[in-house]
Amino acid sequence: MKIRIPFKKQQFDAREEAIIDAVNRLLSEKGYDLMTMDDVADAVGIAKGSLYKHFSSKDKLAAAALIRLLNATMAELETLPETMPEIEKIRHILTWSLKLRLEGGVPHLPSTSLTLQRSLMLNLEYITLALKMHKRFHAMVAKAREQGALTPLVPDDVLVYTLYSRACDPTVDFLLRDKRMSHEQIVAAMVHATLGGFLSESARSAAPAAA
Repeated sequence: MKIRIPFKKQQFDAREEAIIDAVNRLLSEKGYDLMTMDDVADAVGIAKGSLYKHFSSKDKLAAAALIRLLNATMAELETLPETMPEIEKIRHILTWSLKLRLEGGVPHLPSTSLTLQRSLMLNLEYITLALKMHKRFHAMVAKAREQGALTPLVPDDVLVYTLYSRACDPTVDFLLRDKRMSHEQIVAAMVHATLGGFLSESARSAAPAAA
């Protein structure tokens, strides 16, 4: 039996997604400390009172955006076949995250705001997902190293934290403003530049060149 979702619930959920989309853009453009509830309400085109029906504070808005990103990242990883080499999984998720960034779907990292970091440490759902993703990324890197795809000169932590930060790299903003490269060229070049220094000699010779 198919369960029908009430129309008002559909409207509520759709508005919540629009709110989180707006928060993503504002976090990317202004950062957490400068973003206000008024900014979010104006970006969505709703009254601030309506916004508070969905999220009671700026902390909860930012957490919702980051939780959605973590869930989307884990879901994307689940689409990859088990037989895919780990370095290709790493390349795929980096490419995916950069494309998402260009579509406005990646906010700034929590490390850009001490206030946001503190609030997220009190959010059990965020902490649980972040730890799960961190373990998943470390597992991919460890397997890629076992498969001979990574240079021994760079520790696992360096690669994992580089993957986190690259999707929020301001280089992307500079390249977009310059308008000399397409989105596809930006993604290909950023992936190539990111992974180039991490690959082993054999993996580097087999890696595709940037477009």
